[in-house]
Amino acid sequence: MRLVLFDLDNTLVGRTAVFPNAIADLCNERNYGPDVEAWLLAELVQRAAPTDFERLREAFRLDAPALQLWQEYVDRMAAAVTCRPEVIEGLSRLRAATWTVGVITNGASDIQRAKLVATGLADLVDGVAVSGDLEIRKPDRRLYDLAASRCGSRLEDGGWMVGDNPAGDIGGGYQAGLRTIWLRGRPWPDDLLAADHVVDDVTDAITILLNETE
Repeated sequence: MRLVLFDLDNTLVGRTAVFPNAIADLCNERNYGPDVEAWLLAELVQRAAPTDFERLREAFRLDAPALQLWQEYVDRMAAAVTCRPEVIEGLSRLRAATWTVGVITNGASDIQRAKLVATGLADLVDGVAVSGDLEIRKPDRRLYDLAASRCGSRLEDGGWMVGDNPAGDIGGGYQAGLRTIWLRGRPWPDDLLAADHVVDDVTDAITILLNETE
């Protein structure tokens, strides 16, 4: 069996497109003004955690408990994210071709796992490692070790990393001894080694992996 680890946000699911709508829905539901919405859009654009909502309460003297606001955000993001049918089909084909499929993602454990369940991806992967599990983030090799272990594999046996983040996904995958496929989009650092493959869509990456099986 061959191991492939996928990033989650903006690789298997689209976070960027749905994030503003989730923030707008939360603010509309609670009758928060544009200043709160602007703060959330700025502070949570890259990642979100329960502590962000503690800071929000302090900044705007809100009455709602921080954990309640966090859970409302988690629920809205999980309901909003989608995984395209062709990606679901591709992952199913990988597993049928005896690939071991894992997800390695930065973020809070509860929100990332909520996305996996809501999109149906939880049933299509063999293991998941979220940075919030150990309070370490990609490209830290320890998170890659955890992901491989939860898939019943070892990094020493090799495998692949697929993601959109040059440093976290491609640099981290390289440091973990994995071959890499980069989803083009973010600026590429001048000092980073090139990925093994560069694609425009995760389905193209899946096709490359399937061809490796043949």
